[in-house]
Amino acid sequence: MTRRFYVTTPIYYVNGAPHIGHAYTSVAADVMARFHRLAGDEVFFLTGTDEHGQKVEQAAVAAGVAPKAFVDKVAADFRAMADAMDISYDDFIRTTEPRHIAATQALWTRVARNDAIYLDAYEGWYALRDECFYNEDELVDGPNGQKLAPTGAPVEWVKEPSYFFRLSAFQDRLLALYEQHPEFLGPYGTRNEIISFVKSGLRDLSVSRTSFSWGIPVPGDDKHVMYVWFDALANYLSALGFPDEQAPRMAFWPANLHLVGKDIARFHAVYWPAFLMAAGIELPKKVFANGWWTIEGQKMSKSLGNVVDPRALVQEFGLDAVRFFMLREVPFGGDSDLSRKALIARNNIELANDLGNLAQRTLSLVARNCGGIVPERGPATEEDSKLLAQVALLPELLSAQLERCALTDALEEVWKTIRACNAYIDHQAPWALRKTDPERMAHVLRVLLDAMRGIATMLQPFMPGTMGRMLDQLGVAADERNFAALEQPLPGGRALPPPQGLFPRYVEAEAE
Repeated sequence: MTRRFYVTTPIYYVNGAPHIGHAYTSVAADVMARFHRLAGDEVFFLTGTDEHGQKVEQAAVAAGVAPKAFVDKVAADFRAMADAMDISYDDFIRTTEPRHIAATQALWTRVARNDAIYLDAYEGWYALRDECFYNEDELVDGPNGQKLAPTGAPVEWVKEPSYFFRLSAFQDRLLALYEQHPEFLGPYGTRNEIISFVKSGLRDLSVSRTSFSWGIPVPGDDKHVMYVWFDALANYLSALGFPDEQAPRMAFWPANLHLVGKDIARFHAVYWPAFLMAAGIELPKKVFANGWWTIEGQKMSKSLGNVVDPRALVQEFGLDAVRFFMLREVPFGGDSDLSRKALIARNNIELANDLGNLAQRTLSLVARNCGGIVPERGPATEEDSKLLAQVALLPELLSAQLERCALTDALEEVWKTIRACNAYIDHQAPWALRKTDPERMAHVLRVLLDAMRGIATMLQPFMPGTMGRMLDQLGVAADERNFAALEQPLPGGRALPPPQGLFPRYVEAEAE
């Protein structure tokens, strides 16, 4: 029976240009989607843009254009960023699309019908930058006695008519969710923060605004537009065809994994499940929050001028080197630092030396000594069997690591095998066997070809382009590149193309 796997990125807010943080979450989700496709699962992978709200309206005014023209341009830039990073999304949802507006209004209607929304007036602290309301006890003191949100964003006292969502009524159910399903929310630090926040007491949530108009109208009361987070979170359903329960994509609900930045974990792990509970809709299975990026040890900010467009990195270092670095440098879920020195080191040591050199040495020996033909499998020594057994375990090991969103640990499992291959080739010395035992030399090279096929197959989700080229050089056909195909050895006698380098070493240009 084919399993379904539904993975999402957050939909990215269009008040600014895409940066390395957006690319990071997208690449992580892409690895998940590609891995499950190779495992034989039916996958739906969603990304997109969040285009309503007061910040967007103000950014459009500042740019001197209508909000729709403004979001069209920025949304196109986010899609271009996803394409440049080779993100294999199945749909790109925009919250200004008619299908999303209709679905969000249907979700509101269902929640309201279940008596979870009521009309009142809102009076309290609002942070425009966060599009979020904060309680008095959450505020911190800023310079000159100014009140700030816990994120550091300025807050203002807002008073206006508002619809409220009965969030307080879901406190116990949310705590029960976290306790009974510890896998629902990760990583550990974010989980503890969210549980602490909910235990401190939930107040009803203002879910509409009347002071601006760039948003989805509340059904039956178009003086109000929906709170941007009620609108944004609904995208995970609207892309599936909600509220049409018979829509083919609705079979993918509930989502298996929402990947989000840790700054929006509260919205996904508190508000979203509460909205769904109120609507009587099954909850997603997992919300996992990744960390933030600093640049050369400094916080990324427009004022410092250090906001990094991932496409510029790709242009300089190559796409797969950047994808690899993002998920290799720091355990996924923690904060990461983008350092040129670290990126170059990862490229040169692990990609060019460990993997690229292994492939080049092996394939060059096959080309020179075996006529560029895949040797037949021979009798296996203990060393041969040990290495091939390590490779055979990779699908199971990586599946377990990705199940817990440990993408960095998954890469380490592969690198243990790459290091074992390098130790094996050094110890077996096939270049010496060519003179003393050519038959054994051919067997050793065959073991290395089989091991590298397994490695390249498992690394496809992380570095699809380069691993595709590596599998080409190993003589692996397009229909032999999924995990199930690894159970069948490649036939001997297959001709290989001339070997070519996979990962060029990066040499930093000397300063004049």
